[in-house]
Amino acid sequence: MIYINQSGYFTDGTKRAVMINPAEKFDILDNSGKAVFSGSVKHFGFDECSGDNVYTADFSELTEQGTFTIRTDSGDVSKKFEIGAKVYDKLFDDVSKAFYYLRCGCGLDEKHAGVYKHGKCHCTKAVLWEDNSVEIEASGGWHDAGDYGRYVTAGAVALAHILYGYTLFPNAFDKQNLNIPESGNGVPDMLSECRYELEWLLKMQRDDGGVYHKLTTKGHAAFVMPEDDKGQLYLLPVSSMATADFAAVCALAYRVYKKFDSNFADKLLAAAEKAEKWLEANPDFLFNNPKECTTGGYGEWKDDDNRFWAYAELFAATEKEVYYDKMMLALEKDFPITQLGYASVGGLGALAYMTCGRNDELSERFRNAYTAEAEKLAETAEKSGYGAAMTDKHYFWGSNMNLMKHAMIFAIATACGEKDFTVYAQKQLDVLMGVNALGISYVTGNGYYRCNYPHLRPSSADGIEECIPGMVIGGPNSRPVEPTARQYIPEGTPPMKSYVDREEFYSLNEITIYWNSPAVFALAFLMK
Repeated sequence: MIYINQSGYFTDGTKRAVMINPAEKFDILDNSGKAVFSGSVKHFGFDECSGDNVYTADFSELTEQGTFTIRTDSGDVSKKFEIGAKVYDKLFDDVSKAFYYLRCGCGLDEKHAGVYKHGKCHCTKAVLWEDNSVEIEASGGWHDAGDYGRYVTAGAVALAHILYGYTLFPNAFDKQNLNIPESGNGVPDMLSECRYELEWLLKMQRDDGGVYHKLTTKGHAAFVMPEDDKGQLYLLPVSSMATADFAAVCALAYRVYKKFDSNFADKLLAAAEKAEKWLEANPDFLFNNPKECTTGGYGEWKDDDNRFWAYAELFAATEKEVYYDKMMLALEKDFPITQLGYASVGGLGALAYMTCGRNDELSERFRNAYTAEAEKLAETAEKSGYGAAMTDKHYFWGSNMNLMKHAMIFAIATACGEKDFTVYAQKQLDVLMGVNALGISYVTGNGYYRCNYPHLRPSSADGIEECIPGMVIGGPNSRPVEPTARQYIPEGTPPMKSYVDREEFYSLNEITIYWNSPAVFALAFLMK
């Protein structure tokens, strides 16, 4: 078996394949069977996370465009793959458009959704959890994951990944045509898609500035189409994390949207500052997910990093010294400053300061932190035969989130620092797209051997065999939640192989908006 990136390889980028059968030499064959490149197979040795004895083939020097296969002197032949300048275009568009397919509060029409069309969903008013007599119109936003809930902290982090992708690598987004209702309106399609979520977030803010934590039914819906989920919607209590993350992402969005729609941008900034006033009046950590509500909790143990992120974004947006002072006070607390969410957002606060135009000691501190983290992850990747910057501890629920967040760290350290970690960011994408111990693409609709049965209600209920494209699957999990998963993943299975493509295993096969968003960021970096 020869494991390749099933989306292909850039002409002038890093190109690696991994195999588990011994070999000494390899050839790259073109469509006619002619060898256009030859090289030596390197024996990496034992790979701990996969349990494999690994061999690698590097053909980065091959810059010819076309369709190729790899053949080793031991007789193994790979599937066909592409080398070219646009090999990631479909993948990038698919992981970006995945958010459109998750829109709530509207129908998806055939013109834009094709066979995945469906009727309007979740358009009834929500009621307050604490007082069911109070009704609020809060339709819109994105379904968060395999369920139909909408969660502020998760949405804020997903938005931040994408908006920072646009901030740092705008050219990758400017040329996209995602075929969404807003296409052609003069705004990059991905920003129009993000606006759909931002408009919903604004509805989640209370008059006093506090922000409701989530909008869900009491429990998860059955596996029905979204328009058939008729349960009562509830606005769950305000939390300090949701309010802080709301303030942060609205301030960030202000910076992004002000050149496209100043009125909308001003509305976002006003909402962010209003949320900050609530934080000032409520300095204690606040979170209450009622036990009677069994939808996702998205709880955290403290909000120090959330508040830091909020103050950093507000300073970046306004340059008001009061926010700088609060940011510095928040920074005195103990939390990591290179983590990118959802439950640890200090790295987003650091990124806010790094992109606000100040080139001072604090900015250097943050850049150095990202560089140090990238160097540590690069060491981990070098110890992996597959190039994954992952240890066994990273293979838990949503491991591909870790994989792509590590790609983000490599990208940020490269874009904002003085060292180039592009090769390592590329390797993480390679792993996602098939250079892994199962040889599987973890993005639906992309790759010849790909996931197709995610824990995703509309994909189950729509009666269509081929899954909605562009969904990043959670991936290998050495500690699956579901006891029946052990029928397919015996105890002792290596972490990278602890996966099965079955709908019922949400701790392996769910999707979420904040697993797709780091993939959008990483691809934007590689395509810039």
